[in-house]
Amino acid sequence: MSDVIELKLRQLRLPAFLSHYQGVAIEAERSGWSFVEFLNQMSTLELSERNKRKLDRYRKQSFLPQSKTFSTLNVKRFSKTVQRQIATICDGGFVEKGHNVLVFGLPGRGKTHLLCAIGNHLINSGVRILFTPAYKLVQRLLAAKENLRLEKELKKLDAYDVVIVDDIGYIQQNRDEMEVLFTFLAERYERKSVMISSNLVFSQWDRIFKDPMTTAAAIDRLVHHATILELTGGSFRTEEAKLRKQNDNYDDDYKDAPKDKKQQQNQALGVKI
Repeated sequence: MSDVIELKLRQLRLPAFLSHYQGVAIEAERSGWSFVEFLNQMSTLELSERNKRKLDRYRKQSFLPQSKTFSTLNVKRFSKTVQRQIATICDGGFVEKGHNVLVFGLPGRGKTHLLCAIGNHLINSGVRILFTPAYKLVQRLLAAKENLRLEKELKKLDAYDVVIVDDIGYIQQNRDEMEVLFTFLAERYERKSVMISSNLVFSQWDRIFKDPMTTAAAIDRLVHHATILELTGGSFRTEEAKLRKQNDNYDDDYKDAPKDKKQQQNQALGVKI
């Protein structure tokens, strides 16, 4: 009988049922569950595992760096205003409305890490995310246009609830590249969300779109429904480099220090001797 049941479960594509039905059946018999209670438990297991597989698939398809999460980001380094904005963004309401998130700041201020952390967080809520550097997105769209399949490529991108376009300020485009990027932004306007990081303020975006009219039209569409975060302060990378250097210097001093000096250093750092 079990062979017949397992064959049917495979045909029905119920892998969680297949993996757990025998163990759950034993528990059901021991605990005196009704058939309805048994079926409810099995259905819950199946839905849970399906959701897990879906989120795993979303993570793989997102191309998000899995190391860039909130657990590896010191959010307290941002201003109180930005911290409040992050909390609101992580609720995910902007995705349902097709609104945008724009992050500005000089290099090293944590723009990419922040967007990736938000993206990884939203995936846990079932939001489909695509992370792409701006230059790769432009190359992808331009290749599609040259092969007369730009519309199909835009439909593929439309499957994602949010497209994170990283470092838009670093691309210097010719007219064809500018046009495909503008087309992408215009297609998603008020329907699907984009999250963009840039080291250039809006007044400098003519470097990206070249043409003043196109620049104004692109900015108008992006900011119409957008949350704008401005990251200030020092460079994360510079401060991390200084900290590493301090640690290296401490290690060198500690290695060569006499025993009583090491004890003083350990005590100063709160290390038990």
